[in-house]
Amino acid sequence: MHKRNWSNWLSCLLLICATGVACAAPAKPDPAAILRAKYASLAEQLRQNQFKRPLVLESAETPNHLKGDIYAIVDYPFGAVSTGLDNPDHWCDVLLLHINTKYCHAMTGQGGTTLRVNIGRKTPEKLSIVPRVELDYSVAAATPEYFEIVLYAKDGPLGTSDYRILLEAVALPNSKTFLHLTYSYAMNFTGRVAMQTYLVTIGRDKVGFTVIGKQADGQPEYIGGVRGLVERNTMRYYLAIDTFLGAARAAPAARFEKCLQAWFTAVERYPRQLHEIDRDAYLEMKRAEYLRQQTVY
Repeated sequence: MHKRNWSNWLSCLLLICATGVACAAPAKPDPAAILRAKYASLAEQLRQNQFKRPLVLESAETPNHLKGDIYAIVDYPFGAVSTGLDNPDHWCDVLLLHINTKYCHAMTGQGGTTLRVNIGRKTPEKLSIVPRVELDYSVAAATPEYFEIVLYAKDGPLGTSDYRILLEAVALPNSKTFLHLTYSYAMNFTGRVAMQTYLVTIGRDKVGFTVIGKQADGQPEYIGGVRGLVERNTMRYYLAIDTFLGAARAAPAARFEKCLQAWFTAVERYPRQLHEIDRDAYLEMKRAEYLRQQTVY
């Protein structure tokens, strides 16, 4: 193109952009539409799967990052789901159901809301010896038919970083809701060593949910290692969310006890992956941790 013609063309283009006639910025992806498309693509898997409920679990591993995703249909109206989970104190009640969560307390200040969470072993522990993670709580999106909530910490427990729990949801017909839960984190060298030590000792027989083949007796062979680990924890967090939503109509004084009983029952439906301790031991530990949660540490 001739230099003068090129200059004239560029001047015209700039003028058009300045007047707003053209050159509009690309439209941002609609997260609700993306989630609905995912729902449609998973229709068959949601209908028929190993979980015997409308749920799909996916996991991924890279050299420094682990991620678990659960997509599920829940039998609660979108409004009830949004109201129940758009509250940092409620999230502490959700997180405390997980067997490894020892404490959670929501703190709100000028910088926003943070969840102080201690993550430890599956037995009672003093908070002074349990690693703590500070999760920033944020509502990334909220409309009458879609929401997204993110819990994020730059530094996580036990050599992890980029620690993230994300929940998004979209309304479905017939008073149902489609949920997407992501649980992910990065690991440094120290974290990798600690993880491998766990996996070759007390965690050597642990498995996840992804079927990778069949054993000699025809039973499914499940994925192990770090992907098995992230799948187990993703499922525990999902069951905690589902359990909390199911107990939302209970009287406040009885709600957490109902959650404890329901979460343990839900976990025990998958004993190969999720069984750790008996019901009485779990209930005794969590009742004590719930009382401790009422105090700021």
